Amino acid sequence: MALHALNDQHLDHDLATINIKNLRLRTHIGIKDEEIQNRQDVVINATIRYRADRAVKFDHIEQALNYRTITKHIIGYVEDNRFLLLERMTREVLDIIMSYEQVLTAQVEIDKPFALRFSDSVSVTLSDSRLD
Repeated sequence: MALHALNDQHLDHDLATINIKNLRLRTHIGIKDEEIQNRQDVVINATIRYRADRAVKFDHIEQALNYRTITKHIIGYVEDNRFLLLERMTREVLDIIMSYEQVLTAQVEIDKPFALRFSDSVSVTLSDSRLD
């Protein structure tokens, strides 16, 4: 899941890209009685970009964006809440990621497997940026 295609004029050697791939969670998502009563599977993918020059230079966790902390925050939030719409859940997960000061840009895609007959999944993708 690419955030943006980069060409030479946009190449910034200090930007790191973190990809959280196929985070599989169970939560209450949907509007049907069955969905409201039973947890559904969701699959979360996120792309996060941040300035990593200090992490690269000093090689200390304190200088890096801690993706484990972000992921634990997402897991707790998604599993402990109820959502009617996939769009709302996607925005709230994106807001969690953007709440970390170091994050410059982020994109979140959330899949709801087997939400439609004859389909593997339905997904919603949203992105946000602190960049101009």
